[in-house]
Amino acid sequence: MNESGLLPPHEAQALLALCQRHGVATDYVDAFGHRHAVSHEALAALLADAGFVAHSGSEAASGSDLPFAAAVATAARDARRHPLPPVQVVASGADAFEIDVRLPSHLAHVKWRVVDESGGRHEGAVRADRLEAIDRATFDDEAYARYRLPLMLALPEGYHRLSLVGFPGETLLVCAPARCHQPGALEGDARIWGFTLQLYGLRSRRNWGIGDFSDLADFAELAAREGADVVGLNPLHALFPHNPLRASPYSPSSRAQLNAFYIDVEAVPDFHDCGPARERVQSQAFQARLSALRAATLVDHAGVAAAKHEVLRLLYTHFRTRDAVDAESAAFTRFREQGGEALHQHALFEALQANFHAGDTDIQGWPDWPPEYRDPSSPAAARFAAEHTEHVGYYEYLQWQAARQFEAAGVRAKAAGMGLGLYLDLAVSVDRAGSDAWRHRRTFALAARIGAPPDAFNPRGQDWGLPPLRPDRLRESQYRIFIEALRANMRGAGAIRIDHVMMLMRLFWIPAQGTARDGTYVGYPALELFAILALESRRHGCLVIGEDLGTVPEETRDMLGRYGVLSYRLLYFERNGAGRFRAPAEYPPQAVAAVSTHDLPPFAGWWSAHDLKERHALGLIDDAAFDRLREERRRDRQQLIDAVRADGHESLMLPLYSRPRPIRNKAPGLLMAPGARVRPVAA
Repeated sequence: MNESGLLPPHEAQALLALCQRHGVATDYVDAFGHRHAVSHEALAALLADAGFVAHSGSEAASGSDLPFAAAVATAARDARRHPLPPVQVVASGADAFEIDVRLPSHLAHVKWRVVDESGGRHEGAVRADRLEAIDRATFDDEAYARYRLPLMLALPEGYHRLSLVGFPGETLLVCAPARCHQPGALEGDARIWGFTLQLYGLRSRRNWGIGDFSDLADFAELAAREGADVVGLNPLHALFPHNPLRASPYSPSSRAQLNAFYIDVEAVPDFHDCGPARERVQSQAFQARLSALRAATLVDHAGVAAAKHEVLRLLYTHFRTRDAVDAESAAFTRFREQGGEALHQHALFEALQANFHAGDTDIQGWPDWPPEYRDPSSPAAARFAAEHTEHVGYYEYLQWQAARQFEAAGVRAKAAGMGLGLYLDLAVSVDRAGSDAWRHRRTFALAARIGAPPDAFNPRGQDWGLPPLRPDRLRESQYRIFIEALRANMRGAGAIRIDHVMMLMRLFWIPAQGTARDGTYVGYPALELFAILALESRRHGCLVIGEDLGTVPEETRDMLGRYGVLSYRLLYFERNGAGRFRAPAEYPPQAVAAVSTHDLPPFAGWWSAHDLKERHALGLIDDAAFDRLREERRRDRQQLIDAVRADGHESLMLPLYSRPRPIRNKAPGLLMAPGARVRPVAA
């Protein structure tokens, strides 16, 4: 760019072409219906941060005064190197399908091979002169054509591999059902209800200061006795064991692994056989630590982590003394085989991070490691894994114990009579310093951040601080990271909620040196993502809920309905054209209705206008806006009561923060007050 910040006309045209190629919107419509044009400067920064074009100060860019034109030319040349698309969706039940291929024009025949998921091979050939040529182009003096290749082949639902004989690469064929799984509990006009909870905040007299999987199982049984069919949970993703204060479940290290701090240590089978562990826990000093952890007003994440690791390491040491033919040893071997590379590399990440963090507490993730360890496939990483098998194995052992305890909680929920069971939350992305970003570094645009544009609730926009996945690299990887996350979160769950489900269609990207006002939307291959979602949903028998709050394009809700993904509707936002609350009967039938969510005020705070007071104190609203909003809230309270009464629920108890009557478990020690017993509110 020149001193005035403007690009030469040729480069400006190339910049826009590059944005179009990579799905980067050059303008967008905000929550108020206003169209925003994104500056060329912001677009250029975003393309560079994403890796779509070299940064202007880099060596790659310094040799060219026209980086955008050069990037467009490079992309066009690269297209001929990939005769097959990385992914193709095939409709379940189809007896034939077509796929676009790019091949040299002089070919006489095109020979193809499909290896289906079960290992079966299917082959065929087509004369090139019988193929439909969509377009033609010349690269390096060689003529190429893009053909539409027909394959007369019926495939079962699943993932299959297509290749062309004599050419590199392969296509992942996703043969998917038209819709996601629909559980029997929701057949016809059936409605169900349940509780949501943040598992870490669940207290009992027997846990170690943080809710655990045994607490979850007990809670689910209690909820089922009250008539609930579902228990919704915060994301249970793996966090950072070396730094327990990085405790946000929406900024995890990995979405494909579990948070090991939810393990009930005393429920691990090795605990009953390990004398040193039982003696440690039963000691007066350790019991005093546990009492202090349980009594803490807030969860003492660091204290909980220290106590659990101290005993879990003893249990792992005991486990390693078991014979290889022991039932527990065999079960662990099966778990490791099923977890494969994803499990092993996550455990390797945690072992490496623990090793480096022990020597320098400022090391907070793989970007701080010595360079030779920042690639999981590097010789240094392989050498560390070979030399520290016990250390890596410990973190695999933790994932095993967490997985079996979570699955047991799901079984108990269903056995207690729940129609749906446990419902998990899938975070929108991960921490850039964590395990997933290390394992899939090439798939992320690590310099960029995701968020949301300014709206009425967040006038400055939102910056979530998380890196986006690059759509092109995500597709090139055949959606490996997405499939891993879905499988990990659907396993043992009756439903999953996809946080910010718009991510399957578009995400709002923010440049590294910018704010939300400098961001724009980047599109994703929605049809392929939804097809994979439907396939995994059916395979796991798992209902899918899409959190569609905020700035939601109409096509997003169309896609949710098309694929049988339930919408997510919040009481606060469900208003009619006059701005009044909808009556219960006016909610859309294919939706989950909730009072609040993790990033909005709880009902008690909303009712008392505590959220407005906090926004005022933080300088997000001025005195005049505070007075106006507080008066609106007073009217909202009355309108909510009127809406409920208009629906014929004269005796409904609105959940205010009085003193709820606790629900006590018959098992000793468990005491919970989910707020289901409340006093009536006067009109």
